[in-house]
Amino acid sequence: MVISRLRTSHHKNHLRQPMRLVIVQVPNRDGSRNELWLLTDRLELSADLVAVAYRYRWTVELFFRWMKSVLGARHLISHKENGVTLQMYAAMIVSLLIVIYTGSKPTVRTFEILQFYLLGWVTDDELDAHLAGLAGLKKTV
Repeated sequence: MVISRLRTSHHKNHLRQPMRLVIVQVPNRDGSRNELWLLTDRLELSADLVAVAYRYRWTVELFFRWMKSVLGARHLISHKENGVTLQMYAAMIVSLLIVIYTGSKPTVRTFEILQFYLLGWVTDDELDAHLAGLAGLKKTV
């Protein structure tokens, strides 16, 4: 199904790629159902996969927010699929290395102090003090 933008003749030629409309029935808490209209250019995906991708969109948003705030990745290095994939893998590897090294989830401060340590701006004692503070937080929580 090819849908032109807003179904107006004025915008008819703005949309270059074919689009597909997937209508999903979403249950409400009261037992009623709402229709959710999803427009996609991913024609190879089944309607079920489009619905699942939309359902998990918030998880993706939270991951990007975390990546921006904790790892300082304010923008994507590449807009091509391979470049984005590499940047995501690098972010996950960095966060897992921080978890392995510190024993706690990565925070902005931990990421900063590790960067400063690797740059030589923070001494061993300052790094140890930060890590000891993290260990103290884990014991009290």
